[in-house]
Amino acid sequence: MCRCRNVTLKLRTAPKMKRRSLTTVREESQPKLLCSDVTIYVMVTTTAVLSYMNSLNGDFVHDDIPAIVTNGDVVGSNSLKQLFLDDYWGMPMADANSHKSYRPLTTLSFRLNHALAGLRPWWWHACNVALHAACCALVARACVTIARLQRPFAALAALLFAVHPVHTEAVAGVVGRADVLACIFFLSSLLVYHRPTSNKKCVWLSVVLGALSMLAKETGIMIFILNLAFDFYRCWPFVKRSICSLKIEKKCTGLSIRAIKVVVSLALLVCLRLALLQGTWPSFSPQDNPTAFHPSFFVRLMTFCYLAAFNWWLLLCPWTLSHDWQMGSVPLITSGWDPRNLLTCAAFGALLLLCYRCIADLEVQKHTPAVIGLLLMVLPFVPASNLLVTVGFVIAERVLYIPSVGSVIITAYGVQLMWCSKPGTKVVLAVGLAILAASGVARTHRRNADWRDRATLLRADLVTLPQNAKLHYNLANFLRETEQQDSAIKHYKEALRLWPSYASAHNNIGTLVSGMDNAEHHFLQAIKFNKYHVNAHYNLGKLYKKNGKPIQAISMLEKCIWLQPRFVQAHVELLTLRTENEKQRILTRLVDLEPNNWEHYVLYGDWLRSRGLPAPAAKYYLEATRLSFRYRGVDRNVRADLITFRYTALMYRSLGQKSRTLQLLTRWHTWRRGWPSAAAAHMYLRDWRLKMELEGRAQIYSKAVNPTKSTKCFDHSQLAVAAKEERIPQKEIKNKTVDAKSAKNKSDRNDSDNRSCATKKRNLSVSSQIKTTHNKSEIGLKDKKCTLHRKDKKKNSGVIANIGTPLAEHILMKTY
Repeated sequence: MCRCRNVTLKLRTAPKMKRRSLTTVREESQPKLLCSDVTIYVMVTTTAVLSYMNSLNGDFVHDDIPAIVTNGDVVGSNSLKQLFLDDYWGMPMADANSHKSYRPLTTLSFRLNHALAGLRPWWWHACNVALHAACCALVARACVTIARLQRPFAALAALLFAVHPVHTEAVAGVVGRADVLACIFFLSSLLVYHRPTSNKKCVWLSVVLGALSMLAKETGIMIFILNLAFDFYRCWPFVKRSICSLKIEKKCTGLSIRAIKVVVSLALLVCLRLALLQGTWPSFSPQDNPTAFHPSFFVRLMTFCYLAAFNWWLLLCPWTLSHDWQMGSVPLITSGWDPRNLLTCAAFGALLLLCYRCIADLEVQKHTPAVIGLLLMVLPFVPASNLLVTVGFVIAERVLYIPSVGSVIITAYGVQLMWCSKPGTKVVLAVGLAILAASGVARTHRRNADWRDRATLLRADLVTLPQNAKLHYNLANFLRETEQQDSAIKHYKEALRLWPSYASAHNNIGTLVSGMDNAEHHFLQAIKFNKYHVNAHYNLGKLYKKNGKPIQAISMLEKCIWLQPRFVQAHVELLTLRTENEKQRILTRLVDLEPNNWEHYVLYGDWLRSRGLPAPAAKYYLEATRLSFRYRGVDRNVRADLITFRYTALMYRSLGQKSRTLQLLTRWHTWRRGWPSAAAAHMYLRDWRLKMELEGRAQIYSKAVNPTKSTKCFDHSQLAVAAKEERIPQKEIKNKTVDAKSAKNKSDRNDSDNRSCATKKRNLSVSSQIKTTHNKSEIGLKDKKCTLHRKDKKKNSGVIANIGTPLAEHILMKTY
């Protein structure tokens, strides 16, 4: 009775509900535990690095070009503020044509990569491999602490994750870093939230890490739902007890507080993400996702369910791999008798069995690895499954990076159960696992070789998916860029055979075929199948312009600008077709669209010069020179500064400003030499400008005194102004003798007269304002040299000798 009472008393006075602590794995001693963990981490990270070692020599391929090489947010041509306003591909989120993929954290990592290593691919691939190795270590940690696998089987799961061939797109392709970064923060949030000794700070830290995962890639937001689901699973015994005792408020305080924090954070992040869409959803075409545009609901449902099952098959048997699964790679399921529906039924049947096992395990919680594995495999894949929202792809191997964590946990847990329940099968299991790991390493190594360059990747995937029209189109683009026109036309035609309404293939083949009629036919076909195809309108406008049809050309180019107002090339082409009076509006628009493009300022300067406006033209030429110096480190023509300098110098010379031409030449040479000290360059230019001003004034005064060439130096303190005083001949001045004292008194009187005259008359010419009797060189000091210029020369020569080479950008920006 006493014991029963004690038990009853314990149940009634139970403390506030906490998450049920997971059973711990027994270890003999702490040092051995630490050694075991370190051994697992070292083994896993080393295996990951060695598996992807041959990917380090790869180039930028596929999506790396638009996302990195030509992305202004990555190469530094856009400001850091603009980076947070653009999507993953460098297009403003407010733009209607934006992809709406907001991943600023990944873009920031790209920008840091570019700042440290430029566009050398080796360093970019090395960073991806290092991040993958770190992710493998986190997988091992999660398998031990969250999934509660035994350490040997946790190491097995991490090893299978490290060598999984489906990860090659995420690791060997630089753009796949978004998935790797998202997985790192995803697992970090999971580990922090479910720490054995968690507190309030752990929950908020988990929320921050989840937000960072979402900023790396959108699928990272599912960590909030996963944390809540697994937290509820761990706390279910307490929840059930609280429900039975009808005291939910007191017993479920901990779970409720954590749930409120996570739900509120999730709601705020979802609202922020929806606000970033700027009121428009991303637009996709039937070429990107044909299933989403099929009119039949049942066809869409059957095909999307099969695609989900096929993604799971890729996790189990990653043999058929491709970087692009669009346009004919996976035919639609239009009938219920399609044999592929059997795979769908098998996959969803296995999924239902796992769900039943997890639900039955809520009370005893013996199969925690199966529960966490199922959650990790299903929840991160839901946003990319096309079942909730439409995405711009059919199958993408990179989105399986996080779900593969759950897949390997379930696999390792199954091996653990068989290892413990059937000791006689240990040898067979060991041999099978060794073969599985070796085949994964071999397939990963082979797939990395396919990602070496663009041509190798396209040809390897065409062998796997010859019915993919998109692969033929991309290979034709590569052949066209490498001047293999005949082969390019052949693959364009093959893409049109597989996909007759392929507008981009019609457009590109129109740029290669000979004859106006053939080219016009393909451009019109492209517009027929896609009336919003901007490039087809632009190319057709150029074709009309080339063949002397200006009216049709203007119509096509204006339609192109209407479709895409920021299409700079269309504005440039239209500039040559408009009248002189209409060109200014186009030039102003070009400068507004690309304010950092020096070529637009040169075009504007040419137009102003042709209109007889040299001064404004010089202003635009000077701005072009400044921009060419400022962005000399960004991808541009190496001789851009020389072109802009030439235009500016010629305009200054035509205006008769020889001193400014000399100044411009001096600055251009200082930039070419390169100065280490910006302050020294600034002091040099100030000294040089002062020297030029003094020499210019001396020349004006000397011309006023003597129209002929004179080498005399004048003392500025003795120049006086007299109103309407006639010029005294030079011979009379030489013959006249003046006493020094009377000359001084006379100069004082003249100074007072000058002040009085200056207040009355301000329009006096220079020749009438100079009183020549006070020139020392003409009153007996003829042979005496003035030391003013000699001192300046010594001073300037000393400055020039002690100054190194300046930064040209600082010179131009400071002095103009």
